[in-house]
Formats: sequence, C-alpha cells, structure tokens
Amino acid sequence: MNQAKHAGHYQLGDLDVTRMGYGAMQLAGSHVFGPPKDRQQAIAVLRAAVEMGVDHIDTSDFYGPHVTNQIIREALHPYRDDLVIVTKIGARRGDDASWQKAMSPVELESAVYDNLRNLGLDVMDVVNLRLMFDVMGPAEGDLEEPLTALAELQRKGVVRHIGLSNATAKQVAQARKITDIVCVQNQYNLAHRGDDALVAQLANDGIAYVPFFPLGGFSPLQSSTLERVAMECAATPLQTALAWLLQRSPNILLIPGTSSVGHLRQNIAAAQLKLSPEAVAALDGIGAPTA
Repeated sequence: MNQAKHAGHYQLGDLDVTRMGYGAMQLAGSHVFGPPKDRQQAIAVLRAAVEMGVDHIDTSDFYGPHVTNQIIREALHPYRDDLVIVTKIGARRGDDASWQKAMSPVELESAVYDNLRNLGLDVMDVVNLRLMFDVMGPAEGDLEEPLTALAELQRKGVVRHIGLSNATAKQVAQARKITDIVCVQNQYNLAHRGDDALVAQLANDGIAYVPFFPLGGFSPLQSSTLERVAMECAATPLQTALAWLLQRSPNILLIPGTSSVGHLRQNIAAAQLKLSPEAVAALDGIGAPTA
C-alpha cells in the first residue's frame, strides 16, 4: 500500500523522498504544547503514514516541547532505512506555551542534540534553521552567526543537510553563500502566495520548497472557487488544495499534518488527483495578486 508514491519524488540534497510527506506538529497537545489527548492515536497516525508510503516526516523538538519527537521514536524506531526525518531549530517554548527566539550558537547546538536524543538518532538527515526575527512571519535579519554554527555541527557529522524556515528571499541568498541549502520551508498555499517568485527560483536551482500550512493552518482554506473545483473533481476541497500544490511546481514537497488516520488517508489520496488546466487556472485566481 504505497499511495504516497503517486506524488512523485524529489531530492533533499542527496536524499530521494516522496513529495507527499507528513508534518508531525498536530501530534502534540493544544497549541502545539504538552501531550496529545490520545497518544495511541498519534502513534497509529505515524505508523499509517509510513505504511502508505510516506518517507519524509517533518518535526521539531519544540513541538510539545519534546513530545512529538518522543512519539515518533515510540511509533517508528528502529526507523526504516528510507525514512527521512527533518527537524527545525531556532525557537523554544516558554512555560506559557509562547514561541521564543533561540538562535544563539549555544542554543542551536543544544537543540540539535535534544532532537537526536529524543528521536533516538546519531545524525539528523535535515535540520532547518527556523528564523525568529519575527514570530509571526519572515523578517529580515542577518544569518551569518546562526548558520555558521549550524554548518559547524554539519562538519562534526551530527547534521547531514541544512535548510531554512520562515525565510525571505534575501536571507536565502545570504544563506547559500555560507553553506549549501537543500530546502526552504515557508508558509504557502492557495491563498497565501507571497513566495511565488521564490518557488520558481528554487526550482531552477534544484532546491526543495516545503510549504507549511498547506491547507491554511489554524484558519483552514475557504473559497467558493475551491469548493466548486473540488466538486467537479469529485474530491474534497482540501484534497484539491493539496493537488494544486503538487502541480504548482515539481520542487514542492508536501507535509500536511493531522492527528486523524482518516484525514491522513484523505490527504495522501490527493497524490492521485490530477487537475485539468482549467481547474488549475481557476484555483490560481484565488491567491493571485490584485491590481
């Protein structure tokens, strides 16, 4: 049972992954803090994802914190040889569940080793530096110190590849002068299209683009156009939104998250949905810039 394979493949550095992955953020408790209501259900979701062909799981030790990585280890360790686990560092959680900047070299090194310990790994496949110059979205700021620290961990052999999250195009350009970047993970979906030019640029350079909140995140996508196209395709609106992303650019890797096995199956089924040129054109209009 390998439905995820219908999404095709792409490279994360030297790692070949299926373009339909899984994001583990929703396996933590409310507001991505504390334990889930049903730990066994979280374990079931992870095992079902792998059984359906997902070989790319996105996580972070600041989900919980620590909770999500510990659940991944319980569910899937020892890991399959082809399973790629991608994490994020650069933030930490306050006791009040707040998201706080943690981008000093000492904090970054500690975060990498926290991820390794909680996941039961010796090497992280990919570590994304989550930029925290603004918690709410990308904001300019210098990357030399944090990226140099992360590149040093790569030289030590505990990090295989490096990516960025919550980054501007200018920061991506600066980062690539410091070290190789294999992916950029930013908010992007049908209605949030600010990275259109960056997606195209990265595709030209063979770098993966990984949209977080591909279905709208905490505010699910709602559009009469999306509903109409989905009905015409005999699919759900969210499946249609995922299919649009897969057809948007070959370098897009999807990591839709869910804590439900049923929703997981629906998400992965989107890999088999092929949108007509007319459907794509209609959906493109949802987030198109206005004059």
